[in-house]
Amino acid sequence: MTKRIVVYRRLHDDQLAQLQRDFHVDVFEHLEDLDDPAFRAALREAHGLVGASRRITPELLDAAPRLEAIASVSVGVDHYPVDELTRRGILLCNTPDVLTETTADTAFLLIMSAARRAVELADFVTRGDWRASIGEAQFGSDVHGKTLGMVGMGRIGAAIARRGALGFGMHVRYSNASPKPALEEELGARRCTLDALLGEADFVCVTVPLSAQTERLIGAREFGLMRPSSIFVNVSRGRVVDEAALIEALEQGRIHAAGLDVFAQEPLPADSPLPHMANVVALPHIGSATHETRTAMAQRAVDNIHLALRGERPISLVNEQAWAERRA
Repeated sequence: MTKRIVVYRRLHDDQLAQLQRDFHVDVFEHLEDLDDPAFRAALREAHGLVGASRRITPELLDAAPRLEAIASVSVGVDHYPVDELTRRGILLCNTPDVLTETTADTAFLLIMSAARRAVELADFVTRGDWRASIGEAQFGSDVHGKTLGMVGMGRIGAAIARRGALGFGMHVRYSNASPKPALEEELGARRCTLDALLGEADFVCVTVPLSAQTERLIGAREFGLMRPSSIFVNVSRGRVVDEAALIEALEQGRIHAAGLDVFAQEPLPADSPLPHMANVVALPHIGSATHETRTAMAQRAVDNIHLALRGERPISLVNEQAWAERRA
């Protein structure tokens, strides 16, 4: 019997052809609603799913009784009920590594843009307001030699820290569940508590995954520990931050500026003040959004689902327990 895959994310033609050589593939590239009747009909027969940015619920899993594996085109897995997938013996795969450097580039873009007020001053030129040499009213802040505080020191956090320490001579502090002795030696980084980091850092950059433990990790208390000159950068998930507390901290000058690629609600609601604040650089969740990286992420997902449905261990597996029990 030919196994069936439901794809609800755009793949390149050659990637789709790679799947079609071995599987029956139902494609829903522009899926708007998970209750779509055609999607639900395909789901009933599906052995594999390939996609991203859709919340997978236990109810949806009930509608897919043959499901063996999900290949998410993402590194974050907060849209998936991991424990429930493991209980049902469904493998969950993701795409770490291939987006690390690109996302770190985005984070440093936000650090530089917020510090040097790049977006604000580009608009200043566009409006025709640049009529004389700039003065203190347009000055920004240095990045080189400052203290970079990494909240989370996984793959992406380490890549950002390398850019800061090796490229800009920054002093790295990090808060992480486990110590990173190799990075401490390589970068001169120092592990400290979150509270200590917030008080010391000129730039606070968040890269932790979203979980029950990290949701609203940074709120009013944490912003109160930061310096009035501090710049806050978030490239993790919007819900790691109490967005109302962030807005208040920016409005009241408790922190200097923010660079944000992620938000509690995406796309941003029309009434959000964040994109209209002069001291905020707001991007539309572009962390991994380059042609090269998105192609590599999709390819990793294709490779993962191929291996999983052939009974082989995927390259990037989130729930090892499900694999162990399958092999027992």
